[in-house]
Amino acid sequence: MANHKSAMKRVRQTARRRTRNRHVLTTMRTHIKHLRAAVEAGNAEDAKTLLTTAVRELSRAADKGVIHRGQASRKIGRLTRAVNGLG
Repeated sequence: MANHKSAMKRVRQTARRRTRNRHVLTTMRTHIKHLRAAVEAGNAEDAKTLLTTAVRELSRAADKGVIHRGQASRKIGRLTRAVNGLG
């Protein structure tokens, strides 16, 4: 455990950030999972609506710094291509 006052503060800050980031990540992953399930089922209507929510969550995670902007862009592109492939 940390002994210095500044190190103890850093532990508290890290714990707060970890819980905040974990919430953003799990929400993002859940929306992506639902979208991929709709794509696998071939449900184009649901996939298009789920794509907007997934893109929103990915952008939010990138804006908050939880994931890199390039990673968010890559995931958005691949998910969009999958939905557009449904026709």
